[in-house]
Amino acid sequence: MKSILPLLFLSLSLHAELTDEQKQVPLEVDAPDASMTKIVLLAGSVSNKPGQHEYFAGCSILAKCLKQTPGVWPVMVAEGWPKNEAIFKGAKAVVVYMDAGEKLAWLEPTRWAKIRELMVSGAGLVAMHQAVEVPASQADEFKGWLGAVWQKDIGCRGHWDMSLTNNPAHATSAGVASFDAPKDGWLYNLHFAHQGVTPLLTGKVADKARTTAHAKAHAGRDEVIAWAYERPDGARSIGFTGADLHSSWHIDSQRRFVTNAILWTAKLDVPTGGAPIVCEEADFTANMDRKLLLKAKKPDEKK
Repeated sequence: MKSILPLLFLSLSLHAELTDEQKQVPLEVDAPDASMTKIVLLAGSVSNKPGQHEYFAGCSILAKCLKQTPGVWPVMVAEGWPKNEAIFKGAKAVVVYMDAGEKLAWLEPTRWAKIRELMVSGAGLVAMHQAVEVPASQADEFKGWLGAVWQKDIGCRGHWDMSLTNNPAHATSAGVASFDAPKDGWLYNLHFAHQGVTPLLTGKVADKARTTAHAKAHAGRDEVIAWAYERPDGARSIGFTGADLHSSWHIDSQRRFVTNAILWTAKLDVPTGGAPIVCEEADFTANMDRKLLLKAKKPDEKK
């Protein structure tokens, strides 16, 4: 007896190759002067729907913002991992913006060891959106790097309006106002390190977004969306679980917060008024992935 299968359905066809526009972005270009503060931006591969998980385009915006701070050299890396791992040499911080869990681009043992090497060297770490999740077998080590890790046992995720309140006592808040981020995607209720963690952005979560027993037991509690972690060896990390929607980069406070955060993890002084983050309107639609919605064929349909 044949299984009952849908005759027709729509699926997202993801094209991993870079677009012609993205190919114009310099990739894995090292700093011209060793005295510059090198920041490596790991942009994940194509994922999700148009306007979501635009990792390459989002990292391109952050690179533009970082260049506005004298002495900072951002290095763009596509598809989650550099073709030349030597680009990591001397990096003061690494930014990870990609799909995670089992899809994390550096789960493979030698790549994981390279990240461990960077953490041991004292490099800063910034993980955004899905990148705060790793498989359970690596969760404890990752929590030691980032100060928190998302796991499905207690963690929740989804899309809803958030009004985020920033921590004015922390350097990352310079020039950052509390802000609203409509319908963005969030992860919360992570496993946090017992010491060294400072909440940076917090907000209310609707009860319907509390999907685990642990989260439901804390109804009404402000939830941590971003945090700083001062690692025992003095190195610094920051997690931010927003930035699912590419449109959220329009928000000045979000761009400045993340730019401040990257500078802080690299142990640079954040300017009193916050890092410069000037962008043109065209920057917010530049370098987006090619994502096509295609009609799938039936299993027995001829090509």
